[in-house]
Amino acid sequence: MERKAKYRLLVTRREMLYVHDEFDHTLMLVEMEGEPIEYQPGVAGEFVSRRSVTFHDRTRGSGSMMGYAVTNFEYGSIYSKFEGTRDANSKLTKGTWKIYRGLGKLSGITGSGTFTVVPTDKDREYILEIQGEYELPNQ
Repeated sequence: MERKAKYRLLVTRREMLYVHDEFDHTLMLVEMEGEPIEYQPGVAGEFVSRRSVTFHDRTRGSGSMMGYAVTNFEYGSIYSKFEGTRDANSKLTKGTWKIYRGLGKLSGITGSGTFTVVPTDKDREYILEIQGEYELPNQ
């Protein structure tokens, strides 16, 4: 089944260290919480919460990232892993995601897809757009 969703993400914690091997090379650990902007409830019911933890390796604002997200619904949860790349000029992050665990009504779920993250005009706020396909056993 194909799904699309759009979330507002807010940075709740960010730790940054400079590597000092070249100008502006940093490693960051970022925690974010999200809320849906566009979302349609599925078999697990209404959205409850979304939290992600991401590791960024950037030089002059561009670089790789990878992390984990937990999305909780009324009757189940999804655990996913994602990785992507940020472009400093466009400030756009694009990548892929894959579900590695489901709980409750989402037990046994499999799925993967793509995502895009764009900063908003507000400090520490981003818009996440997700698309992909998933499959639930016995559906």
